[in-house]
Amino acid sequence: MRRRVVVTGMGAVTPIGRTIEEMWKSLREGKSGIGLITHFDASHFPTKFAAEVKDFDLGMYVEDPKRFQFSGRNIRFAVGAAKQAMDDSGILDSKMDPSRLGIYLGAGEGQQDFHLVMGLIAESQHEGQVNLESFTRAGLQRLHAQTELEQEPNMPAGHLAGLFDAQGPNLNCLTACAASSQAIGEATEIIRRGDADAMLSGGAHSMIHPFGVTGFNLLTALSTHNEDPQGASRPFDRDRDGFVLGEGAGMVVLEELEHAKKRGARIYGEIIGYGSTADAYRITDIHPEGRGAVACIRMAMRDAGVNPEDIQYINAHGTSTEVNDKVETAAIRQTFGSAAYKTPVSSIKSMMGHLIAAAGSVEAITCLLSIRDNVVPPTINYTTPDPDCDLDYIPNAARDWPVKRALSNSFGFGGQNVSLIFSEYVA
Repeated sequence: MRRRVVVTGMGAVTPIGRTIEEMWKSLREGKSGIGLITHFDASHFPTKFAAEVKDFDLGMYVEDPKRFQFSGRNIRFAVGAAKQAMDDSGILDSKMDPSRLGIYLGAGEGQQDFHLVMGLIAESQHEGQVNLESFTRAGLQRLHAQTELEQEPNMPAGHLAGLFDAQGPNLNCLTACAASSQAIGEATEIIRRGDADAMLSGGAHSMIHPFGVTGFNLLTALSTHNEDPQGASRPFDRDRDGFVLGEGAGMVVLEELEHAKKRGARIYGEIIGYGSTADAYRITDIHPEGRGAVACIRMAMRDAGVNPEDIQYINAHGTSTEVNDKVETAAIRQTFGSAAYKTPVSSIKSMMGHLIAAAGSVEAITCLLSIRDNVVPPTINYTTPDPDCDLDYIPNAARDWPVKRALSNSFGFGGQNVSLIFSEYVA
């Protein structure tokens, strides 16, 4: 029999709450964290708003925040969420073997030296050519080595390993919007096969910088509903016009069941299903028939040994783009059959925007909280039904609902698909 994996700790830093309970309260109340961008002057951008984490102070979570003085927002968010999760689990008090504790993240960038590098290039040009000698000399004078190093995608996982003396497997994957869900799924597999007894997993990301907003604007993926930022993210609504960038981090402590029971840990739930597929179609477009999403959901259900009727809530990827919401709805109909119309579906991106690499981890936490409290969060800003999106999207108000098992979908650019299934813990 394979080893069972449970969740014993959770932490989050998001635009609608800097702790798990703050975030959960906002979700239940349908509170939006979206507003005008303050990280930089976005007044001349097609999209002038995002979901920013406000008033974040790393000193709330760690005793020596100066240790991370050169780190970007992604790393600071990761540390804040991870410290919450580890403290919540109490696992460090159990004197576990550090070689049996690992890290698996789906983390992206948190800062870009875009202005500085572009300025260096501009200054080093002569007659339309960049003078490499001039560029290198100026770069050595102005670029800070540690700041540059902190931009590497492996750094969040490395920092967390040092912070918690996690000497086991240490990995980071960056599969776009599916990254942190994939990290949780792969961390689960590491524990299942016996290569670790516990894993800290999740994701952190912030693309709210000129380069990130420019890229998504050029893809025409972002909403331009500038006159009403809080109403801009409208998953499954007929009038949706794109997603809203968010930022933050979500972390969970995954633990082998017997290891958790031996130390008397509180168990939030169990990970029973994991599916991962690729559309193998286009770089940005998902397959119009949702073939990767369908295969992914089915893989997760096979792994969990459950039928559609056994799942009481679906936390949708639900980006608020025209194509994603239509295709995801079709994929749910195809995999769930008649049960699709009896199973509540919602997208919390309507409230906190799209946390990109970190989105799946926060949505996984939401599933576990729904199981804990038997409450499903709403899809806010849902006012005009779309004939192509005809499921129960829990419009505008949270719902008391018995949840024993929940499915979380994450579908990323490049056709990366991950589905996770969580269950209440049953001895």
